[in-house]
Amino acid sequence: MGGDGIVPDPAPDAALLPVRVSLRLDLASGARVGPGKIALLEAIGRTGSIAGAARALDMSYPRAWKLVEALDAALGVAVVTRAPGGQRGGGAALTAAGHALIARYRAVEAAAQHHAGPAPAAGRR
Repeated sequence: MGGDGIVPDPAPDAALLPVRVSLRLDLASGARVGPGKIALLEAIGRTGSIAGAARALDMSYPRAWKLVEALDAALGVAVVTRAPGGQRGGGAALTAAGHALIARYRAVEAAAQHHAGPAPAAGRR
């Protein structure tokens, strides 16, 4: 108790505080897959292109391309199919491996979030 006679409120139980889970998967290859690479794959799935995904995530195209190549190398299989650009345009689409990686990551994330408790309300951290 301080000299002013005011007793501070006890700190809330940390176990009851809302938390948001953020995780990274460590692959057997030594590579890591976290929220950034998963967001990139999901954006490629939505936009149909690596360039479009990069723009949507405010990421440079070379960075997005390198991340896709790193995922391909880490998994030993392509996560994205690419069609070269040009007059008819190019494009990109997720492969079965890309879809599976997203699904597995999101499943692990959901299980971890379930065990951690509710996430904070939107807009609050």
